[in-house]
Amino acid sequence: MATRVLQRFGSGLDRAKNRARSAGQIVISSRGLAASSNRNREDSWFKSLFVRKVDPRKDAHAHLLTKNEESNLYKIQFHNVKPECLDAYNQLCEDVFPSIHADKYYPCELVGTWNTWYGEQDQAVHMWRYRGGYPALTDSMNKLKQNKEFMEYRKERGKMLLSRRNQLLLEFSFWNEPAPRQGPNIYELRSYQLRPGTMIEWGNYWARAIGYRQHNREAVGGFFSQIGNLYMVHHLWAYKDLQSREDTRNAAWQHEGWDEVVYYTVPLIQHMDSRIMIPMKASPLQ
Repeated sequence: MATRVLQRFGSGLDRAKNRARSAGQIVISSRGLAASSNRNREDSWFKSLFVRKVDPRKDAHAHLLTKNEESNLYKIQFHNVKPECLDAYNQLCEDVFPSIHADKYYPCELVGTWNTWYGEQDQAVHMWRYRGGYPALTDSMNKLKQNKEFMEYRKERGKMLLSRRNQLLLEFSFWNEPAPRQGPNIYELRSYQLRPGTMIEWGNYWARAIGYRQHNREAVGGFFSQIGNLYMVHHLWAYKDLQSREDTRNAAWQHEGWDEVVYYTVPLIQHMDSRIMIPMKASPLQ
């Protein structure tokens, strides 16, 4: 049957060509028609890469994604330590951090401090919270400059590090605020570098997705960068051990809707990284 249809189409096309010739018209071949159609489709596809409908917004992304009434600011620090200095570095942090955390004179709190177990080796990760936003950060740093113990810590720390970097973060409104917890736990820091312009889209999907990941209290905190690497998202999770992590993550796929969230958020990611971390003794998150 398909052959007969093609034969009829070919005969009809021949007759159309003959009529066009007799009328002095330019004949467009079937190959030309196909090429023109393909070009139109290619042009349409090419334009779709650059033409995107964007809803007009009259507020910064940060205000749309955070708890506006609670202007908490977070600082995350990544310190790459000389391997032979790691034990001394950990002891130095454990001697200094608790006193700063407990002293109300400094408007900052230690959220957690860890060593990377799997991921980048010989690395320490620290997270601080500043209640009151940027003014609290500035006030805290100015006061710490007058703290002889802290300045000595910085001097000794400099001898032990290979490199360091930090970011200033805000917390997503739909995540719980990180709170101290008893251990023993391992922690996973999953970091996502998003495509610029996709933070709102990411937030919309994860506002729903977080409901699928609360059953074992594994969700600790969710943050996005304001200064440092931009369009960076950090999700912090707690598990009893690696097997518990595996079981918990697999269980999420049993919830209707989780697969859809993964399907739509993966294309937003440019790069992702996972660290398994062990709390230091001074960490409120154990």
